[in-house]
Amino acid sequence: QVQLVESGGGLVQAGGSLTLSCKRTGVAVRINTMAWYRQAPGQQRELVATISSVGSTNYADSVKGRFTISGGSPGNTLYLQMNSLKPEDTAVYYCQASGGYEYWGQGTQVTVSS
Repeated sequence: QVQLVESGGGLVQAGGSLTLSCKRTGVAVRINTMAWYRQAPGQQRELVATISSVGSTNYADSVKGRFTISGGSPGNTLYLQMNSLKPEDTAVYYCQASGGYEYWGQGTQVTVSS
């Protein structure tokens, strides 16, 4: 069993920055990809960014150039550096690990005020 615990969310003004963290603990299993998702009220959960086991990254168009995903290798925390935040970035952000099974964290709230 893999446990994912996110932290770092909070309230920030538009234009500000936050760094989210996701600590992975539990049984050592092969994880191919880690990712950040987000879900705004009344919206479907959407993919924000992914990082593979070899460090390849991908981003949603809406966050390219503003967000950076890093870390996530075994024993290391996964991060999401978020800069130039906009009110539309307001959501619950979830950490996900996948490698045969999908594992999810409990989410951390990010609120960006205008």
